[in-house]
Amino acid sequence: MKSYLTNNFSSNELVNVFDELPLWSAPFGLKLLDNINYKPNITALDIGFGAGFPLTEIAMRLGNSSIIYGIDPWKEIFQRVYQKIYYYRINNVKLIEGVAESIPLENESVELITSNNGINNVSDMDKALSECSRIIKRGGQFIQTMNLDKTMIEFYNQLENVLSEMKLYKEIELMYKHIKQKRPPLHDFLGLIQKHNFIVNDVVEDKFCYKFADATAMFNHYFIRLAFMESWIKLLPPDKVEQIFDTIERRLNDQAKEQGGIKLTIPFVLINTIKK
Repeated sequence: MKSYLTNNFSSNELVNVFDELPLWSAPFGLKLLDNINYKPNITALDIGFGAGFPLTEIAMRLGNSSIIYGIDPWKEIFQRVYQKIYYYRINNVKLIEGVAESIPLENESVELITSNNGINNVSDMDKALSECSRIIKRGGQFIQTMNLDKTMIEFYNQLENVLSEMKLYKEIELMYKHIKQKRPPLHDFLGLIQKHNFIVNDVVEDKFCYKFADATAMFNHYFIRLAFMESWIKLLPPDKVEQIFDTIERRLNDQAKEQGGIKLTIPFVLINTIKK
């Protein structure tokens, strides 16, 4: 069994080594931070703060006249974030253990909502956006980033080719359903935002690349194993998982020899809105 196919990430252990700002989150986060309307004396909410980014950075940039809530379901990470808040002497952050589909804040109680790759990872996107619309004041800013449906297209193209050769057509349908659920087409997502009474002011598309020596290095990278591998495996027949990945790995390794490495393209978007 290939080592990257068997992962057992413990939440309790992961918090000790997990980066405050994973390289994955940085390009999205820098774009987000540059487009926030920073004002004093406001109440804000950051959805999916993880190990503290961009929550603590936004809190420090807003200053102590503002209050910023952070909501995240990862309860094991809270103590680490509290330690950072204490060490950085941040006095305007309040943490909430919970999900974006049920935000325990009053109606029209915040002026700013941020989400750095958070909303697109909830269980019910429609409900989460409904909650954001409920709690934000008229004229408030809701700004978010998310990766788009062509994310890691280099891998998915190879996966589709292998599945097609093996006549696993149902699994190809599952692959596209998975992509659409996690990364809906931008036009569809913008329509969903507008449905919940947000006016879209700016849509800024960008991209970055994850580069690797070869596919073996890529599949063994901790973030690929942590954030993607499990969902990929679930798409496949259990008795064919290793065969499929062995074929993809071999083909991408051959490609890497010809091209001097491989890359995964990550297109993403910043969506800047205000509440009607």
